[in-house]
Amino acid sequence: MTCENFNKEQLRRYNRHLILDGFGMEGQKRLLSSRVLIVGAGGLGSPVAMYLAAAGVGTIGLVDGDTVSLTNLQRQVIHSTADVGRPKVDSAAERIKALNPDVEIEKHELYLNEDNALDIIRSYDFVVEGSDNFSAKYLVNDACVMLDKPFCIGGINRYSGQVMTHKPGTACYRCLFPEPPKKEDVETCAMVGVLGSIAGMLGTVQATEVIKHLAGIGEPLYDSMLTFDALTMQWNKFTFSKNKTCALCGETPSITELKEYAFQPCTKK
Repeated sequence: MTCENFNKEQLRRYNRHLILDGFGMEGQKRLLSSRVLIVGAGGLGSPVAMYLAAAGVGTIGLVDGDTVSLTNLQRQVIHSTADVGRPKVDSAAERIKALNPDVEIEKHELYLNEDNALDIIRSYDFVVEGSDNFSAKYLVNDACVMLDKPFCIGGINRYSGQVMTHKPGTACYRCLFPEPPKKEDVETCAMVGVLGSIAGMLGTVQATEVIKHLAGIGEPLYDSMLTFDALTMQWNKFTFSKNKTCALCGETPSITELKEYAFQPCTKK
């Protein structure tokens, strides 16, 4: 791709990508033509959305049925105090547009469920899961595997977090965690709290994973998981293989349609 394919503003805006060895104009072209869906415009979704918009991802879809509350602002930095009470997708879209007006935004003011997940995900090139509940994580995993879509799942709790990335043919979330935890074993941020800054740390990891995959650079976290402990500032990466007996992506899958699990989003209390 030559300079003539970018307008003057794009040449200036994306200059540090265009001169970056191994990324360059071809990598930027791939971002500009990509469609990325972000599930959850909260703690993880905030930095993901901002960095993908800044990087020049052409279309960003936002899925969230919640409104901004004061307790969100400790970690959900895409929203402001003036946004309290507004739909998160509206607040996030406004902030994205202020950062990069060229980004197309598609708002889905709802929660994913077994009836809408496939239809919503179908038109996107990559899906980022950054919700606070296991229902969404398994729905994203299952729908993306069924649709042959790459995705990145992230999670944070207390002082720690984790990220994994999947592309068709690699291990899925169920290869590592075949079934959701029991309801009584699930901790939400409203129950135990979360250090706000780790949302930024893990969210930027997710954004980087998306950019790497779309631009075709580096080694995304396929068949592996990255974990982080803020108390010790320790990152660990461990690998795992695709499970041939996985109920979803194995050789003889038994999961052939979406099933929604009864985990509700984090409350505002």
